[in-house]
Amino acid sequence: MTALLRASGIRKSFGEREVLRGVDIELATHEVVALIGASGSGKSTLLRCLNLLEPIDDGQIFLGEEDISDPRVDANRVRARFGVVFQAYNLFPHLSVLDNVTLASRVVKRMPRREAEARALDLLGRIGLADLAREHPDRLSGGQQQRAAIVRALATDPEVLLLDEITSALDPELVGEVLELVRQLAADGATILMATHEMAFARDVAHRVVFLDAGTIVEQGPPSEVMVAPREQRTREFLARFTA
Repeated sequence: MTALLRASGIRKSFGEREVLRGVDIELATHEVVALIGASGSGKSTLLRCLNLLEPIDDGQIFLGEEDISDPRVDANRVRARFGVVFQAYNLFPHLSVLDNVTLASRVVKRMPRREAEARALDLLGRIGLADLAREHPDRLSGGQQQRAAIVRALATDPEVLLLDEITSALDPELVGEVLELVRQLAADGATILMATHEMAFARDVAHRVVFLDAGTIVEQGPPSEVMVAPREQRTREFLARFTA
């Protein structure tokens, strides 16, 4: 498969601490890749670097044929090609759900309000939130807020969806509804790179699993290999935490 997103030799340090140590990763169109690893392994930093939210110290990042790590690139234009959902919902509390979802479409993509709202209401309707479109985020449950955040990321029709531990801030009973939405997106052909601790979900939904440890990729491959019969001792030790 031809890579839609390709990064090579990515290095990133914060002061004396090297967080990413020459990471190479690719993501093909319509592929779902689960990025797994312990907290502090560099997963979130890698996603932020790919989306140009963090400058890299070394390496290259290509989105399609464009070198988006070129310092001359308009970072805001590039970020508009991604949809990003973080651990925290990051919905604007003073805006309605509908205004949260349509904001980027109207401001960044210059979409007319009526068109942006029609698309947003369609997306919200698909996940059962259309009746809450005029409510403010504090009237929604955590799971509903995170699903709204995912819809906001989808509203601009991004080429790549980056999901950063999107269930980690949720109560356990709300995790399932958010993962079900991601499962639907994967089935519909979305291109997703997802940092997650939900091992069963990664095994069942991802086309490929990438294990990141201390800023380096230790092992990657189909879930049936990495999660069932890992080659590397470090991978086996990490996965043992979830099966003990």
